[in-house]
Amino acid sequence: MTLSHDLAGQGPSTVLLLHSGVCDRRMWEGQFHALAEAGHRVVRCDFRGFGETPVEAAHTHADDVRDLLDHLGIDRAAVVGSSFGGGVALEFAVRHPGHVSALALLNSGIPGFQPSEELAAWGDREDELIEAGDLDAAVELNVETWLGPEAGPEVRALVREMQRHAFEVQLAVPDEFSPVRLDVTRDDLAGIKVPALVVAGAHDVPDFRAVADELTRLLPGARRVDLDWAGHLPALERPAETARLLTAFLAETAAP
Repeated sequence: MTLSHDLAGQGPSTVLLLHSGVCDRRMWEGQFHALAEAGHRVVRCDFRGFGETPVEAAHTHADDVRDLLDHLGIDRAAVVGSSFGGGVALEFAVRHPGHVSALALLNSGIPGFQPSEELAAWGDREDELIEAGDLDAAVELNVETWLGPEAGPEVRALVREMQRHAFEVQLAVPDEFSPVRLDVTRDDLAGIKVPALVVAGAHDVPDFRAVADELTRLLPGARRVDLDWAGHLPALERPAETARLLTAFLAETAAP
């Protein structure tokens, strides 16, 4: 199956936007058209179990992304990943390196991520609420955890909508249709040679700032940017500023 997606722009270079685990492709509204106006062909998609993409079989997110690019006739793309989408971007770069020209990783996950005791306890609380059938409380737990102080009421309402929809879709999926985990090592990540922008938010949970530290050390082409205003989802918290950050990075990577 082909992931649900949107296209904008007609430029010679392609940018692929991969959403976080509490969102779907709508999180990129503030960057989608801005990147197209900057001269890029832009693709944003929903992973299986998010937004408009159903879950109909076992799957690997990185291979789904490759299949989408093949469907669109795109050989290479600069891949922008937020949180969970950043982890998928890294898996994609390891598994299909010829398809990736650059990486921009916003408060990214990392393959093989091991949460701290604090984040594991948070995950246990989310599981408890879901098992009790209290999706409203589980959604609110995510909104309060993953959005920083710059997120206004409209952004919070959108994240509530996206997260609740993801919960409802994924809770109905049989276990045999779960995503397949890829075995990606730290040596594999150190072999990623493309330019990489590693972005960390000062108001994000400590685990993801630690991931940014690790990615900055591991990726040979990494450049670190710390945002003193950002929580976990800068693309939603300050859309225009995040668009400018991405546009500048992509211009640098395209320069001769």
